[in-house]
Amino acid sequence: MSRPTGNARFKAARQAAGYRTQQELVDALAARGFHIGLRQARRYEGANPPLPNPEVRQALVDLLGLPLDELGFNVPPGTGPQVTASLIAPANRGPLRTSSAPQPATAGADFLAVTRAHRRLYWTVAPAMLHPAAAAHATLGGQLLDATTGRTRQTLAAALAESWLLAGRIEFFDLREPDRAGDTWVRALQAAGEADDALLGAAILAHMAFIPGWAGQRTAATERMTAARTYARRGQANGHVIAWLDAVEAECATRCGDTRAALNLIAHGETVVEDTAGQPTPEWMDWFSSIRLAAFKGNVQLAAGHLPQARETLLHVLDELPGDADKQRTVILGDLGAVEAAARNPEEAAQYALRALELLEAHWYATGLERVREVRRALGPWEHEQYVRDLDDRLYGWGAVVSALAC
Repeated sequence: MSRPTGNARFKAARQAAGYRTQQELVDALAARGFHIGLRQARRYEGANPPLPNPEVRQALVDLLGLPLDELGFNVPPGTGPQVTASLIAPANRGPLRTSSAPQPATAGADFLAVTRAHRRLYWTVAPAMLHPAAAAHATLGGQLLDATTGRTRQTLAAALAESWLLAGRIEFFDLREPDRAGDTWVRALQAAGEADDALLGAAILAHMAFIPGWAGQRTAATERMTAARTYARRGQANGHVIAWLDAVEAECATRCGDTRAALNLIAHGETVVEDTAGQPTPEWMDWFSSIRLAAFKGNVQLAAGHLPQARETLLHVLDELPGDADKQRTVILGDLGAVEAAARNPEEAAQYALRALELLEAHWYATGLERVREVRRALGPWEHEQYVRDLDDRLYGWGAVVSALAC
């Protein structure tokens, strides 16, 4: 597959910033007093894009959240501005690309081997330990990219996209840093564009939908899901990928209060998964399966108030989760606790929450802790009971209290 033509980095950054079309970006610049015209915007996304006029540079940096050189422009030394410190914190911004000697044909495969190892380690290694390694690996990949060509470059770019995707997953789900994850996923989308990998692009865009979706911003989440589905069609996604997109959109809809739409999406996901059973799925998509689709379903049933159905679904998931899925297991236990609290079975709810906390001590997962805290809030009417006090002792122990209060 040939390298995509044009400035893929700029296009990816534009889409990630929420400007679906070049005209929307032109309009955003016009609102700031800069009138560049649609033709000029198209040139920014073309091959060998011209460096923007000085007065437009900072506006583009402000709108897209990346320095000029990371937007695909050839920036001569001393040219500014690159980016203001208030927009992108140094910790979230990879170092500027440095020149590297031409790399051998094995560079892509070598880089991919480490990416695969990080993918497997995600399920068992503490996020605070794995994240620095994954981010440093991705930074290395960005520095090597311009030193490769042809198939090697494409392999490296795809692995780089996966590495940034993983780093963003840790930031969002494990550390609960959505703003930081958003910046990281922009870099992932840019790398997927360099690789011309539409399925990876779909996966990254769907992850980006979680950010507004969890914040209750339905319109923004839907727009990102529309983009993700467009890329999935372009990449000829099979039913497994489509079902995951349904699950993501269902969770966003649930958090925005539309459980009816969420249940319909889950039902569609179950259908397409059955229709494509046994078909190959992308190697990197190890976070989804039919049993994890059922986990999404149980959470939607809980939110919809279908308590007996949610209990049955979640207990089935708990029995079927693989042995290395302790992070997901904390979420399921939290949801089961919420089911029992809603059913006015407070002692059972507290027991599920305690089981989740026991797992969190060995396998930290901020999303799992969030579920436990939701159970504790639901147990407010029974807070003087001994089983709730036992839960509080575990939840607010010296080793957990800082993390619990920070999430």
